[in-house]
Amino acid sequence: MPEICVTIGRTRHKMVLAEHRALAERGATLVELRLDWISRQADLSRLLQNRPTPVVVTCRRPDDGGRWRGSEDDRRTLLRQAIVSGAEYVDLEEDIAGAIPRFGKTKRIVSHHDFVQTPDDLEAIHARMCKLDPDVVKLVTTANSPQDNVRLLHLVKNAVVPTVAFCMGDLGVVSRILCGKFGAPFTYATFSQDRVLAPGQLSFEEMKRIYHFEKIGPQTPVYGVLGDPIGHSLSPLLHNLAFHHERIDACYVPMRVPADEFADTLRAYEFLGVQGYSVTIPHKQAALRFANLADESSVEIGAANTLFKDPQGKWRASNTDYAAALESILIGLAQKGVKSLSGQRVLLLGAGGAARAIGLAVMKSQGVLTVTNRTKARGKTLADELGCQFVTWENRGASACDVLVNCTPVGMSPNVDDTPYAQHWMHDGLVVFDTVYNPENTLLLKEAREHGCSVVSGLEMFVRQAAAQFKRFTGREAPLDVMRETLRRRISPVRYQLPDDPEEAS
Repeated sequence: MPEICVTIGRTRHKMVLAEHRALAERGATLVELRLDWISRQADLSRLLQNRPTPVVVTCRRPDDGGRWRGSEDDRRTLLRQAIVSGAEYVDLEEDIAGAIPRFGKTKRIVSHHDFVQTPDDLEAIHARMCKLDPDVVKLVTTANSPQDNVRLLHLVKNAVVPTVAFCMGDLGVVSRILCGKFGAPFTYATFSQDRVLAPGQLSFEEMKRIYHFEKIGPQTPVYGVLGDPIGHSLSPLLHNLAFHHERIDACYVPMRVPADEFADTLRAYEFLGVQGYSVTIPHKQAALRFANLADESSVEIGAANTLFKDPQGKWRASNTDYAAALESILIGLAQKGVKSLSGQRVLLLGAGGAARAIGLAVMKSQGVLTVTNRTKARGKTLADELGCQFVTWENRGASACDVLVNCTPVGMSPNVDDTPYAQHWMHDGLVVFDTVYNPENTLLLKEAREHGCSVVSGLEMFVRQAAAQFKRFTGREAPLDVMRETLRRRISPVRYQLPDDPEEAS
């Protein structure tokens, strides 16, 4: 079973020891002690005596991404002392591994880091390192393309000597999470999200309680969210906790993919065993083109937010925003005893992808739609395509409506004091649906509630579209209540605590 090696980089011995104890209490089984971070002479006897977990002792030079300020002779002496002291592992860069021989039971990690690129001669570098008497080879590069992840994971899978290999940077998160699936004995994580010691590094809590790294095996199906940027996405939290709650062996990974590499990346990611994708900006139109088959809603909208494989291995495209938005609006209408959108006057703020999906849902439900947008030309174009009315942004308050839908980012964190629609334009009986979900209670919804309007938050739509994706991925109903409460707790101002097990998640 692969392990998570948690890196501790602190300037004081006292803090290293405290974090080591805390990690052991949280379930860590392997810790890397970064001696180059310690401000004074490292006291190995103090650090290693009564250690609560096995350790990797590492001392990095600045050229290797470290902070060592002493001489090279002193650094090598410190590494030799770690071996003599019986540390479980010692990390030796490729250029010094031959000068520090094996001794006792300490295992040798022979490492190579490239902070610029993923070089063309990966296999040659790996073969060279395998000749330096390693117990583990560690090869870490910088991803300049998503496809670099696949090159490193190919290396892990085919290695004779146990190999830890992954890419740094936000493009490389995929390989950090999935390297264990292909045979890496461990991956690396940081103590907390507040102290990242390498580009793209995730925290121990994320690796253990969101991605369940130690449970990812060769047969574990992979799912992911495609976007650029993608680091802000909460989809991995929702889907992985849903998998865990339902006891489904699967892993859902954030995947940053530049727009011009979409199709090539998805073809390369077949190696990962990916069975489904959530798709966000800027890839929704590309996802529709990539699919072998597409459902009616995605074709009509001209974009897909979901790709999934059918039993024949064909990629199918779907748009779950459509149904999720319609269900959310109907929740608001039900609060005032109305059962359908038929004949309801809907004012749609915005003209982006979500607005297009919602506008189509309204029109097909016989609603009376009006579109408004800050950029007049874009709003008028969407209105013409949908065959509905258009009103300028300046005149939106004068447009009579029964349902108000905000599809703009106005009011989204951190700009929580903004609203796209003034309170004095509201009236009794109005249904207000805000697609913004962070914060859940936007200023628009606060003022609508104060006015006595029926309100629906963007959290409802986000969770429902994710639940629909979950069903397409797994063929099973999603734990909707668990997903809703997970998202609500995550965006709460109170610090979110990840659950330990399915019972806590529920």
